[in-house]
Amino acid sequence: MDTTEQQQSRSVVAMVASDGAEAPYGALVQDAPLALGAASAPSATVIPTTQPAGTIVLRLAYSGEAYSGFAEQPQPGVHTIAGELRRALETFLRRPVELTCAGRTDAGVHALSQYVSFAAHEDELALPARRWLRAMDALLPRDIAVQAVFHAAPAFSARFDALARTYTYRIADRPNRPVLTRDHVWWQRMPLDDAAMSRAAQCLVGEHDFKSFCKVASAIDKPTCRNVMSVGFERTVELGEDVLAFTITGNAFLHSMVRTIVGTLVEVGLHRREPSWVADALAACDRQAAGPTAPASGLTFMDVAYPEGALTPAP
Repeated sequence: MDTTEQQQSRSVVAMVASDGAEAPYGALVQDAPLALGAASAPSATVIPTTQPAGTIVLRLAYSGEAYSGFAEQPQPGVHTIAGELRRALETFLRRPVELTCAGRTDAGVHALSQYVSFAAHEDELALPARRWLRAMDALLPRDIAVQAVFHAAPAFSARFDALARTYTYRIADRPNRPVLTRDHVWWQRMPLDDAAMSRAAQCLVGEHDFKSFCKVASAIDKPTCRNVMSVGFERTVELGEDVLAFTITGNAFLHSMVRTIVGTLVEVGLHRREPSWVADALAACDRQAAGPTAPASGLTFMDVAYPEGALTPAP
């Protein structure tokens, strides 16, 4: 008798193939399900493999609260965004998949536009976007969603071809507790001087050594220079609740860099430090010179910029 997972796998494969197009690459010729987490698949004839003809790029959104970051971890039983996505893709495509992401977000960090790439074969590139979206919607948890599907050249990498990445950190700086936005903001009970924070943040623009603003262990024997292209604060309303949003764009970011920058700027916003202190912390190249690391819940990976023409929407 089929298990629940086997029945779900069979129903998903049947659903995504029901529009009359041929089955995904590597689909089993026999009607034999490949259950998520199964030790092995039933014996069946498999369509022969071919060399990758291009790259599939998925634009992904997720709420990171329940996950230990994007990257898969060696420890068993650790839930990650990449782990869930890989299992969903391998169930749909019936083959191993190796993922490359634009940015490895930390545990608890969210994303609206994370880009993930993997090598694809001709028949996979022929799949219309609607089949990718339907399959991923059926196979992924409710807090992870594929927003769009693109094609790219065979050598494309979501990580190494990225020109810039944008993050937004949201703060609720008011005495009353946030309700609808509570899982995506840092609640500060005292109002923040966002004008002072904005002045302090200007020293971060440009190419600098950001060693003061990253996790100490991640900076050992590794380059810590990054180019920050823009920073800015905006007061806005989300779901009827007031939010102070800090947005930063750079070519790349160090481990916990954005959250440490925010924690440092909040010290200025609370008038515990002068705006000039941020420039001093930056110049020190010492983690102890900067402020605390802000909680992960307020941070969202917002967008990635790629060279013009690098991505083509799937049909």
